[in-house]
Amino acid sequence: MSEPLNERTVFVISDSTGITAETFSHSVLSQFQQFQFDSVRIPFVDTIEKAREVAERINRCAEKSQAKPLVFSTLVDPKIARTIGAANCNFFDLFGAFVRHIERALGVKSSRSVGRSHTNVKSAQYNARIDAINFSLAHDDGQFVSGLDQADVILVGVSRCGKTPTSLYLAMQYGVKVANYPLIPEDFERGTLPTTLVPFREKLFGLSIHPERLSEVRNERRPNSEYASIEQCRFEITAAERLMRIENIPWLSTTNRSIEEISTKILTEVGLNRRVY
Repeated sequence: MSEPLNERTVFVISDSTGITAETFSHSVLSQFQQFQFDSVRIPFVDTIEKAREVAERINRCAEKSQAKPLVFSTLVDPKIARTIGAANCNFFDLFGAFVRHIERALGVKSSRSVGRSHTNVKSAQYNARIDAINFSLAHDDGQFVSGLDQADVILVGVSRCGKTPTSLYLAMQYGVKVANYPLIPEDFERGTLPTTLVPFREKLFGLSIHPERLSEVRNERRPNSEYASIEQCRFEITAAERLMRIENIPWLSTTNRSIEEISTKILTEVGLNRRVY
């Protein structure tokens, strides 16, 4: 019988959306599997008054749990950061820890502007990201085949292997135009790619999944159906992987990989060097 996990509250605090701090905290805390972390994100803490309210909330949490909460902060204003850092907590100032060193390295002071990483909504990069999201939504699950020449990558694989979430993550996070197209039993009977995809062979990337996991996912959508049966899932996965090998399409299994890892592998394999937006 496994021992119960230790519980600890984590506050993610920012003067903007808090997404940067939340992403960092999740990555770091994933290394401590003996703990169960209860994460609380508090965005837009941009005044001393708000900072004092947050500090009081942290103190109440510390008193109730009899343990200091972990606080991850991307607060830019030093006064606001100090106000929260004075609470009964373990305070990790993500911006301050790096900005001071970078200022010394560059010989200049930072702008100390709140929300700089999320406010440039009229930039070319932002517009490219919105265009990519619209493109990926329009070209989800093979529903719109016109314009595939504009795709940066086309994901192929059996139904419910993870194509749609991966497509949207690549679009939202990297501004990559992704189409995805399902491989179906008719394709396996033919033993060739759908004719629609043949002209874009160099853009194809395959996703696969363990049959057992695929059956679980499909049963959530269509319980006790032939579509979700383990026999059907094994047949489709085996045939899809065979087809991808014959067609020389690079592919990977999504079963034990996070969407971040899947996306990074795709970017590397396809040769797309994109920044995170």
